[in-house]
Amino acid sequence: MLIIGNGRMITRDGSQPFFENGAVAIDGNKIHMVGDTEEVKKACPGAEYIDAKGGLIMPAFINAHEHIYSAFARGLSIKGYNPSGFLDILDGQWWTIDRHLTLEQTRLSAYATYIDSIRNGVTTVFDHHASFGHITGSLSAIEDAARDLGIRTCLCYEISDRDGMDKSRESVMENVNFIKHALADDSDMIAAMMGMHASFTISDQTMELCNELKPEGVGYHIHVAEGIYDLHQCLKEHNKRIVDRLYDWNILGPKTLLGHCIYVNEHEMDLIKETDTMVVHNPESNMGNACGCPPTMEMVHKGIITGLGTDGYTHDMLESWKVANILHKHSLCDPNAAWAEVPKMLFENNAVIAGRYFKSPLGVLKKGAAGDVIVMDYDPLTPMHGDNVNGHLLFGTNGRDVVTTVCNGKVLMKDREVLVCDVEKVMADCRQSAKELADDINSGK
Repeated sequence: MLIIGNGRMITRDGSQPFFENGAVAIDGNKIHMVGDTEEVKKACPGAEYIDAKGGLIMPAFINAHEHIYSAFARGLSIKGYNPSGFLDILDGQWWTIDRHLTLEQTRLSAYATYIDSIRNGVTTVFDHHASFGHITGSLSAIEDAARDLGIRTCLCYEISDRDGMDKSRESVMENVNFIKHALADDSDMIAAMMGMHASFTISDQTMELCNELKPEGVGYHIHVAEGIYDLHQCLKEHNKRIVDRLYDWNILGPKTLLGHCIYVNEHEMDLIKETDTMVVHNPESNMGNACGCPPTMEMVHKGIITGLGTDGYTHDMLESWKVANILHKHSLCDPNAAWAEVPKMLFENNAVIAGRYFKSPLGVLKKGAAGDVIVMDYDPLTPMHGDNVNGHLLFGTNGRDVVTTVCNGKVLMKDREVLVCDVEKVMADCRQSAKELADDINSGK
């Protein structure tokens, strides 16, 4: 038994949302009880105790769209890279990187990303992977890192025809084989989806193959209308909009996650809602790639399950929230925009998304939920209570305020020290491997 107590506690459970001096007890990998600290300690004698020291106790974060393979792009300079638009960014940077990745570099990218996730209080990661230099076995390499570090993850491989049909079919099979492996696993720590890049790099032939081979019980994880070219190409080549094309290929549905959805219209949003398809918003990436601002507020108002991700731009969900908050205010010229919608995305809808792939309730501190808990070093300078916790988080905290991270009942980080690996060695290995990747890219290999 593990107790985390002596802190202000946000539960995200509507029946008891806030405790001034709260504690959560974890038995094995599930929450046993929540309540006032002294009450919980009395009910669980002999339990290991982590003192929050007056900090903030809350559910760990969920990242609904991540790109582990982008880890080694940090500080990377590619010869001749001078993008004039989103397609140049894709081909000149991201596709160039993924064409050179080895299995070992994929594995180390996963270690780096998951370690940073742990440091930012993220314990559940939906990743969308690409490594066309080495496809087969890449998802297993990522899984190895996740299992070693004790983090929960849902993986997929990015199917695309951009490097030819042989690699396209290999990427389909990487998904199919890993999905079968994940469905047979009973740990509730690994899940899988059928990954796709985007409509404009996927032919009807490949769509048909995916329909034929995708195992039952999972959906798709695909980028949708992230750039305007994706829409223009779909209209030109298929005489229909992207969401309509996905609907015609049986891709929409409650297990499918659509990334971005910037250039979608009212009809497409209605189709997404009618099919109970999920969407994930990645504000920093959209702004950084100059792709535009999606109609995210409208999607939330329509009742579309719209979550929040980072697209590999950061691993700090609070940072993503902060950017989304100001992006939509700025875009809509409405100071009231995003106050309620983005916290709903981060704290409610991300949990709904995760709940469609993992059995244990996530994103909440209540009896029977997964033992995913974080402690933040935050001492409010103004009164804090159940009605204003989001204002405190938005304006008073960031991911690096997380001091303790627990996932599935296991302490991954305590007092800012990651306990589940030799971080210094992993970072040294990452630096060496990243240098080799950069040298390979710039040597023209």
